[in-house]
Amino acid sequence: MSSLDILRSIYKPYRYTLYKGVTIIESTSGKFVIKKQEKDLFGLFNYLETRGFTNMPKLVRNYRNLENVFEYVNEDDIPKEQKLDELVSILATLHNKTVYFKTTSIDNYKEIKELIDDNIHYMKYYYEGLFLNICKEEYQSPSKYLFARNYYKIRQSLNFCADNLDKWYESVQNNHKERVAVVHNNLSLDHFRYNNHESKLISWDNYKIDTPIIDFIHLYQKEYLNYDFSNALAKYLNHFDLLDTEKDLLFILLNLPPVIEFNDNELKNVNMVKNLTTYIYKTEELTRPYYTKEKIE
Repeated sequence: MSSLDILRSIYKPYRYTLYKGVTIIESTSGKFVIKKQEKDLFGLFNYLETRGFTNMPKLVRNYRNLENVFEYVNEDDIPKEQKLDELVSILATLHNKTVYFKTTSIDNYKEIKELIDDNIHYMKYYYEGLFLNICKEEYQSPSKYLFARNYYKIRQSLNFCADNLDKWYESVQNNHKERVAVVHNNLSLDHFRYNNHESKLISWDNYKIDTPIIDFIHLYQKEYLNYDFSNALAKYLNHFDLLDTEKDLLFILLNLPPVIEFNDNELKNVNMVKNLTTYIYKTEELTRPYYTKEKIE
């Protein structure tokens, strides 16, 4: 007997809805979501409750370690800017409630530096080759012309990341501990339900224990086109006090530009380049004031 058959016998649902890989059932007993289990969420949710964090959906049942059944979370309609503001507050609460220090070594920091350094060098080589090839073309398409005009900003961002990565690595040379927390690791406005009584983070299947800056990076990379993140970042830093080394690494990773590849669809190419340049300019506007403040102080 499947979990859906069991739920039919218990709740006698009158409506079923398939939505983005989950089944939503409605019954006289309530509304529930059935989702394939990717990780043991019972253990996670129990831990979060012991830490005083309750902004996750109620996990009702688990069937044969295959599917989870959650209570459906209703959502109040508010402006998306306010929803982002609320999400950042709850994210800071999650990190505050679960953060702790764990022993680490210079090898761990060295591995992080090498991974980022390799990424920076790859993007420098890739984008320089793309730029040089475009410069050889007698007639440039609108997307390639737009890319060539903004290539210097890509170089600027990558140089900023390389310079600050070296400074970050110097600053962690003598660190024998690092802070980690429960990281949602799949953060977006689609995975947040605002409710006046108690808002919830949903879709916890990718959670892990890691540096908390991962969540803000994922959120920004998914939502940067639609929102000004200056207030969101200020609020997050005000509610969850990042260490200087964590903040430096956050700004480095935020400023790494995405990689784009041109294809045969020129309209998509133009939009792709526009999104790339928007990402670079918005991220610079978001992070550079923090470096200016430090110099003034």
